[in-house]
Amino acid sequence: MKKAIINISLVAIAYFFYFLQSNFFNWFTIAGVMPNLFVILILFIGLFQGRIPGIVYGLVIGMVLDLALGKQIGINMIALGIIGFLSALFDKNFSKDSRATIMFMVLGATIIFEVMVYVANVILYAINIELFNFIKILAIEVIYNLILTIIIYPLIQKFGYYIENEYKDNKILTRYF
Repeated sequence: MKKAIINISLVAIAYFFYFLQSNFFNWFTIAGVMPNLFVILILFIGLFQGRIPGIVYGLVIGMVLDLALGKQIGINMIALGIIGFLSALFDKNFSKDSRATIMFMVLGATIIFEVMVYVANVILYAINIELFNFIKILAIEVIYNLILTIIIYPLIQKFGYYIENEYKDNKILTRYF
């Protein structure tokens, strides 16, 4: 029952992030660049729930974004699925307790996501490669995502450890006794 409530709340958070990103952050852009809240969300799900939920949520949320935006079908889905997979690797190799570590994870995930989407757009749509503009937009988006991560980190950490205890059953005493 708790897992169902957790999944319902994660879907509600995803809808909230969608409306926040599509409505609120249209008004608060930095040089015309909005943050990508879904990279933070999928990273969070993969870190605290594990590899399979991270990939599944990444694929489903990416598919919904692709259908809602209507430009390209499959690019966001594949990119967010890969972010979900990589976040499980981050979980095994890095600590979630340090704010700096989480910041580096968000930095890496944002860069990986945006590079994958840009390369896919270059290949599929044969657009001109404007590397300077891409790096400028990427830097602004990374900074924006990092600022938002600093703001919401305490909520992420509390809710994340609650999810982790429910999904991963990391009860230390029961392992040794």
